[in-house]
Amino acid sequence: MEIQQFRYDNKIVQKFLYATILWGVVGMSVGLLLAFMFLFPNVTEGISWLSFGRLRPLHTNAVIFAFVGNAIFAGVYYSLQRLLKARMFSDALSNINFWGWQLIIVAAALTLPLGYTTSKEYAELEWPIDLAIAVVWVVFGWNMIGTILKRRQRHLYVAIWFYLATFVTVAVLHIFNSLELPVTALKSYSVYAGVQDALVQWWYGHNAVAFFLTTPFLGLMYYFVPKAANRPIYSYRLSIVHFWSLIFIYIWAGPHHLLYSALPDWAQNLGVVFSVMLIAPSWGGMINGLLTLRGVWDKVRTDATLKFMVVAITGYGMATFEGPMLSLKNVNAIAHFSDWIIAHVHVGALAWNGFLTFGMIYWLVPRMFKTELHSKGLANFHFWIGTLGIVLYALPMYVAGFTQALMWKEFNPDGTLVYGNFLETVTQIIPMYWMRAIGGSLYILGMFVLLYNVVLTIRSGSKVEDEEAEAPALERVAKRRVAGETFHNWLERKPVQLTILATVAILIGGVVQIIPTILVKSNIPTITSVKPYTPLELEGRDLYIREGCVGCHSQMIRPFRSEVERYGEYAKAGEFVYDHPFLWGSKRTGPDLLRIGGKYSDNWHLNHMYDPQSTSAGSIMPSYEWLVTDEHDRSDVQAKMETMVKLGVPYTEEDIANAPQSMAEQAEQIEKNLYTDPEFAKTYEADKKYAEENGLDFVEMRDREIVSLIAYLQRLGTDIKIKGTEETISQNK
Repeated sequence: MEIQQFRYDNKIVQKFLYATILWGVVGMSVGLLLAFMFLFPNVTEGISWLSFGRLRPLHTNAVIFAFVGNAIFAGVYYSLQRLLKARMFSDALSNINFWGWQLIIVAAALTLPLGYTTSKEYAELEWPIDLAIAVVWVVFGWNMIGTILKRRQRHLYVAIWFYLATFVTVAVLHIFNSLELPVTALKSYSVYAGVQDALVQWWYGHNAVAFFLTTPFLGLMYYFVPKAANRPIYSYRLSIVHFWSLIFIYIWAGPHHLLYSALPDWAQNLGVVFSVMLIAPSWGGMINGLLTLRGVWDKVRTDATLKFMVVAITGYGMATFEGPMLSLKNVNAIAHFSDWIIAHVHVGALAWNGFLTFGMIYWLVPRMFKTELHSKGLANFHFWIGTLGIVLYALPMYVAGFTQALMWKEFNPDGTLVYGNFLETVTQIIPMYWMRAIGGSLYILGMFVLLYNVVLTIRSGSKVEDEEAEAPALERVAKRRVAGETFHNWLERKPVQLTILATVAILIGGVVQIIPTILVKSNIPTITSVKPYTPLELEGRDLYIREGCVGCHSQMIRPFRSEVERYGEYAKAGEFVYDHPFLWGSKRTGPDLLRIGGKYSDNWHLNHMYDPQSTSAGSIMPSYEWLVTDEHDRSDVQAKMETMVKLGVPYTEEDIANAPQSMAEQAEQIEKNLYTDPEFAKTYEADKKYAEENGLDFVEMRDREIVSLIAYLQRLGTDIKIKGTEETISQNK
């Protein structure tokens, strides 16, 4: 038997480890800033690129794709080489994967604060960056599959199955959800609209959690937990069942984010059924991970790495019990749009992803640098302060969620809402927001402890970039099944067939859910009174998207008595046919805005955006001063309308040609409306006079961003208020 000598590439693992720690600090710091913005809303007053709406997607992208993404790559590149007894297929591809991913993160860090966003949760990045993600992801898959094909180990360990499923599924999800038509270099519109866009987005959004935050980490769990415990995985048979059932069921669960919405009932029910089923494979994985530690629980007392992994697996179990529970319609009716969801997400992110990453780092770094961990005491301190941080973060958010839900739904004996003013439900939970900020502070303190510990560990060791290894060459085996070989044993040595079957397993759910919703017209009944947005309203909608308003405001009134009483007529599928993208939202930090049109005067909206506390005492909404002062560049409106026509929005050639005139007329009317407030007229005329006297540039109110935004806000929900549409509406419930 020929023994071959080769070298493992540790350089690439080290690079990804450094990036994981760096972006972890950045992403969590932004998250902590956002937590304090709930308490001090104007802490970044006047700085548009540091506003809450723009920083929120930066936080989610930095933590998910930068911190967790780099951790995935670090763990995969380390474990894959050792499981396959082979160096990575190509050092060049490894480096393209690393530097390409970091450039994408930097591009996100620049564009999101500047307001370049699609507004779609976990997929906010604009089309050029989406293309770059697709290229880099293919490079990663190419490198992984190339390594599998040149392996010296016949058997494909379970961790590799999860890596392969992650690669193919994320590729499919990303491509289909990111289908968009470009307007300019950094502006595009989703090819889907309204209900269809919502379904595709949450098919992607939930499965970004499934196949980016879960399956690759399960692969890492199956490798690093046995390594850290020095024990084989508890049950190999259970891991097979866990893998196939998880990837098949998970892909169906997306619609549970859209319960009681305008999504067709059959799609909602499918999401519920498969979400409830999901608990079985998820807990199968948790049990397999925890039982691997049988016989070494005494070691857990002293070994920080194992402590982190135990809490990570437990956090995974908690989050995957809570997820199916939240998908039950009666529970979802209470929890959705509340801080309960925030608690649920962060239990998974902080415990499962964060702690497994920390455990992996503490295990890897000493071995990568041939030394002992600088301080086991500091690692244990990190564990305890991190755990306390998670508890102090999650528990107050659960309390806040329950409080919100109960207050939103409480009625007086006479049938009126007890808390008719939405703001009352916000001020009540401010103490919980303080607790969250403290919990987040403790968690990030632990991150800095890890940074210090790792730096000193690396300094005390020696860098081994190309680690020597040897293994026997791979012997040829018959392509067909040999005597006594089960189908799955055969499949485990056939990476191509395994990948194809995994792809089929995940595609079934996607096809069954999405194709009927896109192709069957009866799923989205039309409402004749619903018309496309005017050019100015379209521009205002894009400002709404730019400022990230959808992060705090929903546009989806569910058919509950409490919501109809508070907001107005519940949402119909036909109302959203021209919404590219949809803006239903997933959190109500502020009230729903679907029926806001005509509810307040233009002056109220202007004052509210300039100084929210002046119109709503105690509001935690930040000021958007720049909208009131900045000139609005509307030069791309015709290109936007032409793109919309390609997407099926019925603008005529005349509409497009007359767009500048139409915008000017509507803007002038809003300006006239603003003059009805004597205070506005006085201040505005004084500003104009001052500018003239001092030779300063002056932007007419009609040309400012706020006017476009007011046009959009005043349009919301008015289509179905038009007289004579009652019959049409009743047919589209």
